[in-house]
Amino acid sequence: MTSVSERRPIVFGVDALEPEPMAVAWAADEADRRGLPLRLLHAVPPVIHDLRGFEEDRYHKALRERGDAALDRATGLARTRHPGLALATAVADGIPAQVLCRESAHAELVVLGSRRMNRLEELFSAFSVTVPVSAQAHCPVVVVREPEHITQDPPYVVVGIDGSESSAAAVDVAFDLAARRGAALRAVWVWQSQLIAHFDETAAVQTLRRLLAETTAGRAMAFPDLKLTHEVIRGHPVEELAKASKHALAVVVGRRGRGGFTGMRLGSVPHGLLHRAHCPVVTVPHLPA
Repeated sequence: MTSVSERRPIVFGVDALEPEPMAVAWAADEADRRGLPLRLLHAVPPVIHDLRGFEEDRYHKALRERGDAALDRATGLARTRHPGLALATAVADGIPAQVLCRESAHAELVVLGSRRMNRLEELFSAFSVTVPVSAQAHCPVVVVREPEHITQDPPYVVVGIDGSESSAAAVDVAFDLAARRGAALRAVWVWQSQLIAHFDETAAVQTLRRLLAETTAGRAMAFPDLKLTHEVIRGHPVEELAKASKHALAVVVGRRGRGGFTGMRLGSVPHGLLHRAHCPVVTVPHLPA
């Protein structure tokens, strides 16, 4: 049997400015729910060129001290929520997004808060983490910008499906998240009518419903007690999934995007949801079997 210490941890990226209590709580709850250790990780960015030399050591020391203080605050939040949780802390040197992506190769999930940057700030800021990590991580990434919504009865998780390999992987993650929470699962396929304008609309919708059912069929058999609904909705994927997220515990989507540029590898739908979803966003890469 594999011991907890040998299993992949939940990794939480600790922001030096202020660890977000809501995001720390989500990571600690998930680690406790799965019986996994929680690893709190802070990355100290490299010294900027103008400070190299006499001030370098002092500047680097100050950054590490700020990181240590942030880790202490995050540890206190996690310990208060789950006193018996297996927990470790670490400070690593490097660009935060790159450090977290490396760490993701050995993690079950990477969990992040959000500085609520706009798209321009994401592009030019050295502290942009949510987009590059969501785009390049080796495991699912959870961005906790908004809270889980637990007022619905039953509570539910939303998964966006589009037929891609990464959305199929997202279905696996979504079933697992919903089952662990005793929640229902809404499987949603959003289609844009202009993309199939040359086909019979009724036939196209029937085809999408069939594909949606086929995508979830195997997983539904593995979770017979989980309430599953299928929805084919016409509209823009980001807008419709954002609407569906208003009362959800989480919205789960595949990464899908391709190309070498950091943001473009994420895909337009998960990128848009990082700004517009009303609950935590889970981005899932295509995970080889």
